[in-house]
Amino acid sequence: MLKKILIVDDSKSWLVFHRELIQEFFGELFEVSTASSAAEAINLVRHNVDNPFNIILTDLQMEDNYEPLLAGEWLIKQIKSVKSYDRVPVVIISAMYNIEHIAKQYNVECISKTILVHNKLIFKFMFEKLMPYLNKI
Repeated sequence: MLKKILIVDDSKSWLVFHRELIQEFFGELFEVSTASSAAEAINLVRHNVDNPFNIILTDLQMEDNYEPLLAGEWLIKQIKSVKSYDRVPVVIISAMYNIEHIAKQYNVECISKTILVHNKLIFKFMFEKLMPYLNKI
């Protein structure tokens, strides 16, 4: 059975980049869905409560409707409030300088976009780190 992944980013080029990395490193292991905003993403999460995504990747800086939180922070809080998603790994992929601080605050993983563009293997290593969890689903 395919694992479901949700990629959330307001940049179409980043959505394509992430999808291509998943295809390159993992072939057809994942069924990929995308959202271009936190609002669109939470709607997808709620519509998939009975069959949750197995992993969610999100940017931090998207629409500015959720101040003082960043859109990605708001999304993570919303995801964590949905019972069927309480064990679903979330990975922040952002160019923000304080990405590690924010990831620790929400107990999620993170990848710097700045580093990722120079070393795509970071993406593969993150997924390999999460694979033991994904294989239990």
